[in-house]
Amino acid sequence: MEIQETALKGCFIFKPKVFEDSRGYFYEGFNSATFERLTGMSGTFVQDNQSYSSYGVIRALHAQAGEYAQAKLVRVLQGEVLDVAVDVRPGSVTYGQHVAIRLSAENRLQLYIPRGFLHGFAVLSETAEFFYKCDNFYNKEAEQGYHLASPDLNIDWLIEEDKRIIAEKDLMLPFLSTIEV
Repeated sequence: MEIQETALKGCFIFKPKVFEDSRGYFYEGFNSATFERLTGMSGTFVQDNQSYSSYGVIRALHAQAGEYAQAKLVRVLQGEVLDVAVDVRPGSVTYGQHVAIRLSAENRLQLYIPRGFLHGFAVLSETAEFFYKCDNFYNKEAEQGYHLASPDLNIDWLIEEDKRIIAEKDLMLPFLSTIEV
């Protein structure tokens, strides 16, 4: 497995070693010992989630607050997405900055998003199945989020505005710039 740290400290891109032959392919999607050796962080995940979405869906920008904060290891099982992580750790030198990476079933890349980051993705293919491991359990009362079009973030979601499919509750979220750090 290859690993590359992004411009945001603690946020990593993983490229698995894939074994292909006439039968298909095999790869190890996660190994806690390898994860800990490569990142120096715990590889303990307690919850797996999966979603299915169609082209134009943008699921963004969410996190869980306080003791319910979650780190995530995300990948695409079918299709392609633009995956986005935004650093909102108070005092971080990269606060408000983001990374955006194309994850697909073809490239098999994974993104590790540490606690203290917002997360979202835009579906670029006709459909996509998105899978993520979380290191903490979901808690509805701890949900937080910021508007995906926060001008200070300047995220290019790669989806034309008239083709975007966005949950009503996400359109009501505040802009990141309105939050005191």
